[in-house]
Formats: sequence, C-alpha cells, structure tokens
Amino acid sequence: MYKIGLTGGIGCGKSTISDLFKQLAIAVIDADEIAHALVAPGQKALIQISTHFGSQFINSDNSLNRSLLRDCVFQDPKKRRQLENILHPLVYAEINQQLSQLNSPYAIISIPLLIETRMQSLVDHILVIDCPMEIQVNRVKLRDRLSDSQITAIINSQVSRTERLTNADSIIDTTQGLSSLSQQVNTLHQQFLKQAQ
Repeated sequence: MYKIGLTGGIGCGKSTISDLFKQLAIAVIDADEIAHALVAPGQKALIQISTHFGSQFINSDNSLNRSLLRDCVFQDPKKRRQLENILHPLVYAEINQQLSQLNSPYAIISIPLLIETRMQSLVDHILVIDCPMEIQVNRVKLRDRLSDSQITAIINSQVSRTERLTNADSIIDTTQGLSSLSQQVNTLHQQFLKQAQ
C-alpha cells in the first residue's frame, strides 16, 4: 500500500483536499477523526486525560471539555507533551489497523502533526497543504471563532511553515479557488497511481 502523508498547519485546507481525494475513490484515514473518537465518553484516552489532567476537563455528560483542554495545553508545552504522550501512540496504532484493512490503490493519511511527531517514516510521500499565515488565521477565525492569541498559540505550537515545506515531496497551494485545487489534486492523483504500481 502506497501511503501519502497529508499534512499542513491549522486552517491550511487539509479537509478540503482530503475530500477531493475521497471524490476520486481514494481511501482517507484522518488522524484528527481518530483522536476525536479516542476521547469519546468511556474511551481509554478520555479516562487517561481525566486521570492526568483532572476531572475539570470532563463535562457533566462525560464528554471532553475540548476548549478548556485546548487552552490549557497550548499555554503549557509540558502539558501539551503529556496529552500527546497519551493520544499519539493510540492514534498511530489505529492508523496502522485501518491501513491493514484498506483496498485502495493508495491511501491518504491526514496527519496534521506528521512532522512534529517525527513520523515521516510511516509514509512513502509527504504532501504538504500550504497557504500564508494570514490566510490561516482568517480561516480559523471564521471556522472556530477563536481569538487571535489562541490561533497564534496553536500556530506557534506547530512546526514552522519553512520546515514543513522543506519536508514536502509535493505541495498544494490552497490560496486559489476550488477548480485550481481540483486540478492540483487530479495531477497528483495520476502521479500517485503510477507510484503505487
């Protein structure tokens, strides 16, 4: 199975690009979706978060208080590492489990923190989704209604745009419209099909 690691900073357009690959009948494994499922009520990761961070991070309906945890970990690098130590091994185990069950010419694995977690060896090709920082900030503001300082803290916790681009085997620029994105994805799709043979 030829594996494409799709990565990029917050607000760069990873979900849009993943959806375009799905429209081409390519399997997409999404690390964020896996992480989301791992912290559902009653799941092992949520119990570990409650134990490590405290019950104040769990809502009355036993769901995770995401905004409180996000504020906590993006203000304290040590706490962020603790959270990553809980989640990342479980996320990567699930990615490998899903990969073993796929029937697709190649797979897109969307991992926002691929470079940060130094897991480049998991994939055969790194596809970076890219746009300038001011576009990232505007998109995240519209989507998540976070403050400038919250968005900046998240961006600063990720590797720099330069480092991400240095690691890239391919880059999709998401500053253009949907037709440009479709064109870029279709070109890469043909390339990936050849490489997967």
